[in-house]
Amino acid sequence: MTEEHKQSLAVTAGVDRKMLESLVCPVTQKPLDYDREASELISRAAGLAFPIRDGIPIMLIDEARKID
Repeated sequence: MTEEHKQSLAVTAGVDRKMLESLVCPVTQKPLDYDREASELISRAAGLAFPIRDGIPIMLIDEARKID
């Protein structure tokens, strides 16, 4: 996990930083990047963005949107 990624997780309002650090992509089992502006966890390896709703990451593949 990059230092920039850790810093962005540290300032996450309403989302537990430790929880985000422990989550991995359910498809690839690889680490996720946090997009604070979009309120999403990004799996670059799978090309998916998982939403965070009311501070809760929704890690369901059917709920993820495809990214380029």
